[in-house]
Amino acid sequence: MSDAQPAPERGDQMRLAFASFLMLFVELALIRWVTANNVYVTQATNFVLLASFLGIGIGFLNARAQRDYLRWTPIALLVLVAFVLEFPVILNLSGPVPYRGRGGIPALPSPISLAIVFLLTTAVMAGLGQGVARMFIRFRPLQAYRLDILGSIAGIALFTGLSFLDQPPATWGVLAACGLVVLLLPRARWWQVLAAGGIIALLVLESLAPGQMWSPYSKLSIAKHGGANPSIRVTANNIPYQTALAVSALRKLFYTFPYRHVSRASLHDVLIIGAGTGNDVAVALFEGAKHVDAVEIDPLLVRTGQSHPSHPYQNPRVTVHVDDGRAYLQDTTQKYNLILLALPDSMTAIAGQSGIRLESYLLTLQALQAAKAHLAPGGTFAMYNYYQPFLMDRYATTLVDVYHRAPCAEVGRKLGGRRLGVLTVSLSGPVPNCASLWHGTMVAPATDNHPFPYLRDATIPSRYLWMLGAILLGSVLLIRVGGGSFIRMRTYLDLAFMGAAFLLLETKNIVQFALLFGTTWLVNSLVFAGVLVAVYLAIETANHVRLPRPVVVYCALLAALAVAWFVPQETLLGLPVVPRFLASSVLAFAPVFLANLVFVQRFASVATSATAFAANLLGAMVGGTLEYIALITGYQFLLLAIGILYGLAFVVGLRQRSTTSGPSLSA
Repeated sequence: MSDAQPAPERGDQMRLAFASFLMLFVELALIRWVTANNVYVTQATNFVLLASFLGIGIGFLNARAQRDYLRWTPIALLVLVAFVLEFPVILNLSGPVPYRGRGGIPALPSPISLAIVFLLTTAVMAGLGQGVARMFIRFRPLQAYRLDILGSIAGIALFTGLSFLDQPPATWGVLAACGLVVLLLPRARWWQVLAAGGIIALLVLESLAPGQMWSPYSKLSIAKHGGANPSIRVTANNIPYQTALAVSALRKLFYTFPYRHVSRASLHDVLIIGAGTGNDVAVALFEGAKHVDAVEIDPLLVRTGQSHPSHPYQNPRVTVHVDDGRAYLQDTTQKYNLILLALPDSMTAIAGQSGIRLESYLLTLQALQAAKAHLAPGGTFAMYNYYQPFLMDRYATTLVDVYHRAPCAEVGRKLGGRRLGVLTVSLSGPVPNCASLWHGTMVAPATDNHPFPYLRDATIPSRYLWMLGAILLGSVLLIRVGGGSFIRMRTYLDLAFMGAAFLLLETKNIVQFALLFGTTWLVNSLVFAGVLVAVYLAIETANHVRLPRPVVVYCALLAALAVAWFVPQETLLGLPVVPRFLASSVLAFAPVFLANLVFVQRFASVATSATAFAANLLGAMVGGTLEYIALITGYQFLLLAIGILYGLAFVVGLRQRSTTSGPSLSA
């Protein structure tokens, strides 16, 4: 069956671009919003993304089907929003029940909560995918793909702009719900409009919750308490995060421990990474620091810190840097008498072992080496938090590797399964006034290639294997029930391999740029946008330039992957910002561009573009599960996996081309 369709009508180009824009915008909003309200999802990398790819793939498989998923999308999205708000998952650090729901009742069990979120997300994205697919098949494959990419670029640009403006879910909800109604025109029904109104109403109510703000990173819930002991309590994504206290209260806590080992006269310059709402800065000022550079990645935490009981951020001795801590260390030339990693990993109660977190590249061997390089002669480094036992051993081992001596270890009270630990080490020799050196078990440090400090061993935990197995099995069933037979995708198996490889390539680039320029929302958004621009350029190249034979393009792609494999990360880290950006862009986006030349060369000749695109999307979903192999191998190995997958795509495509060009099909 071919994609023969009536010629596109006037306005169909705009309609396809709009549908693609809305699909990507809703996908990004769901990834951001669901994670903020359900702690279970925080622990599972790519969970909402995998559901989105599955749903979009099912939608494309139903581009011509009589079943209409799009008309039910407003209902599906309303049910998803209502479920997430009615059954949130909130971390409870005190008491026998670790996860609470609304009103303090126990949260739903993790398998039930995750299964419902996955199914509802798949349903929402299946409707949007079908809406795109119905327009997609009206055009020639490359023309449709071009319009899809342009719409997707617009979607990520708008979502990035809203993140910059700290917009709450109400804004996302208005755009998504109104966009759905527009997509359903001119046949929108009253109940669809009513469902869209319900989505907006629920998200507006959530956004009006007292003390709630949405930074580009987290949903922040702020509770201010006055009286004799003023404080500001901050919860991030339903996880207890920080409590700002007056210096009089902080002096009784661990914040002062590092200052036992330094003289007041030596504190000319202090660097605090993870300054948050200002506790550590307030203590540094009280202890006599003449100047403090306070680095905090989240601008809303700094804004909240303006109300700190001791007002540290208003002090002229403090300079605030809204930046990623590792990026700051790479770009500054300043030397410090004291460097503090001040609870940058404040949410380690739910480790999220499978993914890159904001602080992951702050806690690697190479990061602590970078911190050491910024210590002035005789300088001191300290880090503290409530650690799981193996985690304190890992960080202490890292300090041993960096400084070649055991750190001073001060251990305090327990908090759940964790215990307070303060690790201090001096550049010049033994730590003064140290009562106890660390003498625990050596645990291999996290590295820039394997930045998973919360993962005890280089393995995939069994709960992730069970989750991935359930997702893949459930996806097979959902595709069979909701998408039809797998047989019609058989001729596009090479596109499925390409989809899996490309998802891994995108993941590797995001991780690479996070290391080189910081794990910030802006860096991530720019990488996504850069990938889409590279895809668009590949489409335009294919439209205007006669491409060489597929084998030549594949060889060029494998060569680009080989170059990326052999260029050491530390070489790029040592470059100034502009050369680092140029070099990393070439290494990252050259394979993306060539991979899409491979894709568009194949996609231009497909007989059924919707089915072919569905195969590519579902392959990308499999790639999202393969990403977990980085927990064992590290991220550099993904380049080898990408090369293998593209090699399989070439071999399978070669066999398919030889079959379709045979005499039996030419008659």
